Formats: sequence, C-alpha cells, structure tokens
Amino acid sequence: MWIPVALLCFLASLASSRNVPAFAPLSKEMVNYINKLNTTWKAGHNFAETDMKHVQKMCGTIIEHKHKHKKLPVRYTFSDRMVLPDQFDSRKAWPNCPTIGEVRDQGSCGSCWAFGAAEAISDRTCVHSKGKVNVEISAEDLLSCCGSECGAGCNGGYPSGAWKYWTETGLVSGGLYDSHIGCRPYTIPPCEHHVNGSRPSCKGEHGDTPECVKKCEPGYGPDYSSDKHLGKWTLAS
Repeated sequence: MWIPVALLCFLASLASSRNVPAFAPLSKEMVNYINKLNTTWKAGHNFAETDMKHVQKMCGTIIEHKHKHKKLPVRYTFSDRMVLPDQFDSRKAWPNCPTIGEVRDQGSCGSCWAFGAAEAISDRTCVHSKGKVNVEISAEDLLSCCGSECGAGCNGGYPSGAWKYWTETGLVSGGLYDSHIGCRPYTIPPCEHHVNGSRPSCKGEHGDTPECVKKCEPGYGPDYSSDKHLGKWTLAS
C-alpha cells in the first residue's frame, strides 16, 4: 500500500515530535521506519517523479497552534466512559449515508482542509438526521467563498475556519468534478497524483483557487441562497 498525501502530511508533522526520529520526506528511512512498526499495512515509495514543491502544496492544512484565534471551543467530556469495540466500520454502521464511503479527488489544489470539512459535514448531516438528509456538501463553495478566515484557498487553510463558516454562513451542495450533482460541483479536474494512468499527471501543476460564484450551475433547481446548509454548532475533540 502506498503512502497517501494526507498520511504523508501527518507523518511529516510527527517528525517534529520528540518520540519520532526526523526523516527526509519520501525517504527510504521513513518507509523502513513505518514498516518496522509492523502495522496492518505496508508503506511503499511513491511521488518519485513528483516535484517536492507540489507535494508540499497538497498538504494544505495550516498549523493552527500558531494561530490560536482560529481554534474551535474544545469538548473535554465526550467519551470518557465509552467502551470501544475491537472493530468498527462507519459504512456499515450508517448504510443509508453513502457519502461516508466516498473518496473525493482534490486535483492540483491544496484544498485538503476544505475537503476534510465538507466530507465530514456531509457525513454528520446524514448521521444526525438518521439518513433523512443526504447531501454532498460542496468543497468548491467552501474553498472559493470562505476568505481570510479560512486561509488561502488552494494554498492552504484552517479546518476550524471551515467549520465556523458552515455554522455562520452555510454551504451549498456540490458533488465531484463534472458530476453535475448539487449546486456547485468541484471544478478542478482530478489528476494522477503518483501513478501512471488515464488522467493527466499532477506533476508540476499549480492550481489556482476557483472564483467564488454565488449561484448554482445551470439546470440545478434551488437557487444559491435556498440551497445553503447550516450547522448549529461545532466543537473540537
């Protein structure tokens, strides 16, 4: 199994910890260290032909401890008495919520902060409504319309700002690239991040943040303002 971008970003952040040695990104030493941990999966080399600047761009979450004003309120007493099962598959736990099993492609854009929030919001909306409200929240709307409070669009952003935007402004619906699902589907095309395939390679590409267009694509029923979905409140775990 190869190292996905999100995990690569996570491992890179761990390298600054006192308990984890520092490795050069994508190095053999990093891969060997992971495999010696004897986890349930095996790390391998990817991004061998990819410009490191592009990989860094894909790690789009801005570290929030340097920006304390961006943090969400923290909920401390949530699962202190919860007995966790040995195995848990959210796709099976909530089979009426197909967004839980959906994997979106961010293309050549450091929009993981927007994707993570939009996907989690879609899932939570469905779970909370017991499957009655099943909507794909638009990562495009969040990426393009949440300004400085969320960061810098394709150049990285704050997950906490994304959640605040959902509760304060709301987000419209929108599916994958060229899906024509919802009000504002994603407009950045997918690309081959680290393998050869039928799509163009992401190598050397630097995607610009899409324009904030406050209207739905042609043919979609509700207008932009009517399609907004808002959260009641958000907390950090």
